[in-house]
Amino acid sequence: MIINKETLPVGTVLFPLPVVMVSCGSLEKDANIITIAWTGTVCSEPPMIAVGVRPERHSHSLIKESGEFVVNVPDINTIDATELCGVLSGRDVDKFAKAGLTAGKGKKVSAPIIQECPLNIECKVVETISLGSHDLFIGEVVAVQGSPEIIVENNKLDIAKIVPIVYAGGEYWTLGHKVERP
Repeated sequence: MIINKETLPVGTVLFPLPVVMVSCGSLEKDANIITIAWTGTVCSEPPMIAVGVRPERHSHSLIKESGEFVVNVPDINTIDATELCGVLSGRDVDKFAKAGLTAGKGKKVSAPIIQECPLNIECKVVETISLGSHDLFIGEVVAVQGSPEIIVENNKLDIAKIVPIVYAGGEYWTLGHKVERP
């Protein structure tokens, strides 16, 4: 069956996008959070994650200076804090305090983890690519921390218990159910 298609304007229409809170700076100085939906796994060996950040953002300079960041995976319980960290600037406010979040110690990086997020992925920048409106920080995963309730046997993650947030069409969504296949 041939389906006729309509032409749409060129733009960023890929969805859904994972919503993460990227923490940067350090516990001692300039701890900050930026909410990002422009992120993804870009390599499995070694494991790497990329995050796109506008150069004018406060977090951009913190990541560039330190060469480290943490990808914190929020859940439905932290959606208000996630939104708040996406609309305020760390130049003007302590986002950890304002959002009621707890900065924790990373295992391998100086950037803080967000204790309230069920999954924290610590990264060291291995490459930065300027793309236009955003710079892409590619970080090698050097440590992963997870809340005990999301970890099942053999150190696997129970995604259903995380209830991650995704972004699509200018709105936040949660994921549905696992698709059962024969």
